[in-house]
Amino acid sequence: MNKDKRYEIFRRFREENPNPETELNYTSEFELLVAVTLSAQSTDVGVNKATDKLFPVANTPESIYALGIDGLTSYIKTIGLYNSKAKNVIAACKMLIDLHDSNVPENREALEALPGVGRKTANVVLNTAFGHPTMAVDTHIFRVSNRTKIAPGKTVLSVEQALLKFIPREFLVDAHHWLILHGRYTCVARKPRCGSCIISDLCEFKEKLIDD
Repeated sequence: MNKDKRYEIFRRFREENPNPETELNYTSEFELLVAVTLSAQSTDVGVNKATDKLFPVANTPESIYALGIDGLTSYIKTIGLYNSKAKNVIAACKMLIDLHDSNVPENREALEALPGVGRKTANVVLNTAFGHPTMAVDTHIFRVSNRTKIAPGKTVLSVEQALLKFIPREFLVDAHHWLILHGRYTCVARKPRCGSCIISDLCEFKEKLIDD
């Protein structure tokens, strides 16, 4: 795929959705960190159902830490892997209190040092909370990048690096959200909705389902 096609793809994404946002509910950097940590192998809808009950009760490192593992588990037990996630969130709260004055750090190394926070979670927080031009490659972005040929790669990291290299800089901050939403609602896994896709004429997927 050439740079002119990539530019037009993201120009259309921006035209259709000028201010894309995450579908996770949050009102602070800390709430976002918790929500993204809980979202691993879970849906945003499922996480929101849990955090909509949790955050009105506890939404700071101190208040969630005070709940303890059992107390936090009672709020998130509908989410997959809730036991390990509860342990990680409580441990992360302790580190934020002790090492960062209860603030979410704005750098990758400090974020990835927190229990339960890997590269993808750190990328989401850096991008969504702080506006960094990072690319959190989940299953949707990995699929869209390879299927359309925007930034093909065999690993999550290679796709991330290709996206950062090939996406025009003016689109980078919002590209993460556009690609996730496109993969979630249009370029879906089993039967992509090519007939209603705004970039179908630019996409290089050889098996397009035109009769959508």
